[in-house]
Amino acid sequence: MKQLLDFLPLVIFFAVYKFFDIYVASGALIAATALQLIISYMLYKKLEKMHLITFAMVTVFGSLTLIFHDDSFIKWKVTIVYALFAIALVVSQFMNKPILKSMLGKELVVADKIWAHVTWYWVLFFVACAIVNIYVAFSLSQETWVNFKVFGLTALTLINTVLTVLYLFKNMSEEDRKELK
Repeated sequence: MKQLLDFLPLVIFFAVYKFFDIYVASGALIAATALQLIISYMLYKKLEKMHLITFAMVTVFGSLTLIFHDDSFIKWKVTIVYALFAIALVVSQFMNKPILKSMLGKELVVADKIWAHVTWYWVLFFVACAIVNIYVAFSLSQETWVNFKVFGLTALTLINTVLTVLYLFKNMSEEDRKELK
C-alpha cells in the first residue's frame, strides 16, 4: 500500500498530461502530492522527511511552472531532486552516518564497507539520472521527457533497488540470510 501511495502523484501527473498539458499536469502533481501527504498521515500517523521534501520541491517548481507558464521549472525539479539525494548520501557517508544503512541496516546486516559501496553506487546513479534528465528534458520533445520521467526513471530506480538488495543479500552472512527467510 505504501509503495502504491508513493506512485500516486506520478500516475496522476502522467494521466493528466496525456489528457491536457504540462501545466495542468503540474497543478495536478502539486495536488496529488498534497493528497499523498494527507493519506499517508491518516494511515500511518506520521510523515516521512522524504515526502515532505518532495512536496516542497513539487510545490515550488510546479508553482513556478504555472506562474511563468514555463515547463523548464518542472523539468529542472527532477534534476535538482536527484542532485539533492546524491548530496545527502555523500554528506551522510562523510559523516560516517550512511543514510542507506540507517534505513535498511536493521534488516540487512552487512559490513560498513558494503554500505559504503552501496552508498557510492547510488550517488553515481542519482548523478547519472540528473545529467540524463537534463539532456532528455532540454534536447528532446516534452512528450519524450514526460515518458522518460514516468517510465524510464521509475524503471531504472526499481531495477537499481533490486540490484542493491541482491548485492546486500549476497554480502550478508549465511546466518543473517537465514533469519530473513
